[in-house]
Amino acid sequence: MKLTIVGCAGSYPGPDSSASCYLLEADHEGRTWRIVIDLGNGALGQLQRYCDPRDVDAIAISHLHPDHCIDMASFAVLAKYHPDGSYRKIPVYAPRGGEDYLGWAGGPGGEDPAESSEFHVWEDEPVMEVGPFRVTAALVDHPVTAFGMRIEVEGHVIGYSGDTGPTDVLLDIARDADLFLCEASFVESKENPPHLHLTGAEAGQVSATAAVKRLLITHVPAWTDAAEVEADVKSAWSGAYDMVRCGDVFTL
Repeated sequence: MKLTIVGCAGSYPGPDSSASCYLLEADHEGRTWRIVIDLGNGALGQLQRYCDPRDVDAIAISHLHPDHCIDMASFAVLAKYHPDGSYRKIPVYAPRGGEDYLGWAGGPGGEDPAESSEFHVWEDEPVMEVGPFRVTAALVDHPVTAFGMRIEVEGHVIGYSGDTGPTDVLLDIARDADLFLCEASFVESKENPPHLHLTGAEAGQVSATAAVKRLLITHVPAWTDAAEVEADVKSAWSGAYDMVRCGDVFTL
C-alpha cells in the first residue's frame, strides 16, 4: 500500500499545499487500485500530479467542511465533460447529506455529483470495500458529523483521524497501525476550543497509547507555527514521526 500526501493544509489551502487529500494505491488482481481520502479546496488540481482522476476507484469523505470535500463539485464537472468521454461512476462514501450538499456547492444549474458518483452514507454503511481496500469509518468529535477511518490492505493498516477533538475513538482507529495520519491543528500554548481539533501533544499521546508504528502529522493550518506543533508532538511521543508535506510518499 502506498500513501501519497496530495494536500495537507488545515482548514483552508495554504501557500504550499491544497487542503486535505490523500491518495492510497495498492496492487491487486493484476492492476493498481486507487482510493482518495478527502478532496478539499484545490486538491483536485494537485491530485492530477499523481494519477489520472479517471483511474480513481473510490472516494471517501470524512466530513462536509469545504477543506475536506468541496473539490467534489469540480470532480463532477471533470467526470462529465472530459473530452475523452465521461468517467464511469465510482462509489463515494460521505456523511449523510453529502450528495445534496455537493450538488448545491456546484452552484445554480451546476452538475449533479450523482451523475459521476454512486453515493453511500457512512452512517448506514460504515465499511467501504473496494478492491483490496477495507475502510472502516468511526464517528469522531467535531462540530459537524465527522468520521475518522481505519484503512486495511493485506494486514497493513493506516489510521486517519479526520478532524476531531480528543476522543477515545481514535484509539480504535490507530491501534497498532503501521501509519497514523493524524491532524494537529492546535498548539498547547493556546487556550483552544473543545470538540474541534487536536494539538501535537494530543496526537502523540494517542499514538503512544495505541502503539502506532509511525505518526504522520497533518492538517496544520498556514496560520499555525508548525515548529511549535512539532515540539508539542515530541513532548508526548518518542517514536518515529513526520510532519507531512505535499508530495510525501509512504510505502508499506
